[in-house]
Amino acid sequence: MNTQTIKTAEPFFLPGGRTGILLIHGFTGTPKEMRWMGEYLNRELGFTCLGVRLSGHATRPKDMVRSRWTDWTASVEDGYNLLRGAVDEIYFVGLSMGGALSLLMSTRLDVKGIVTISAPYQLTAQYPAWQIKLYSYFKTYLPKTKGEPGAGWFDMEAYKGHISYPLNPIRSAAELKLLLDKMQTALPKDNRAYVVDPFER
Repeated sequence: MNTQTIKTAEPFFLPGGRTGILLIHGFTGTPKEMRWMGEYLNRELGFTCLGVRLSGHATRPKDMVRSRWTDWTASVEDGYNLLRGAVDEIYFVGLSMGGALSLLMSTRLDVKGIVTISAPYQLTAQYPAWQIKLYSYFKTYLPKTKGEPGAGWFDMEAYKGHISYPLNPIRSAAELKLLLDKMQTALPKDNRAYVVDPFER
């Protein structure tokens, strides 16, 4: 069978109870990086879990270059609509860019709650999206790290089974910047309601 999606990186659906979890992977990642969590939530807690594949991911890097941030939000909305037919309430769980998508889309869709893991608020280098787009015409990709794959802080055993694009598409970084700008605009400006004092009685 000749498929576009990388083997083992396909979306997944795990039927369970009437509470649904939509799991959203990160930038250049695949549903596989969320599967272990989905399997745990399904097996141990009985949740119905859907791991969505974001547009342009889990195939080849040039597919991601062609994708826009609105394609990623549409992927989340597609997953939400599919899951909604099987459950009464939905939670979002997002990793990295998936966390940013969870935050943004929770302002547009009826969700019970969200969990974000390492969600970015802004890019480290504060270039406007148009400058990043312009740069992408001269250089298509940037390496993810300066060292060998799996070097540095990575867990070598976990890295062996990890699937993601080996390079960061610069054009996609511009789309990530636009996504984060939209997320910042959509989030409540008064964050005091979201601060929890662990010592409060």
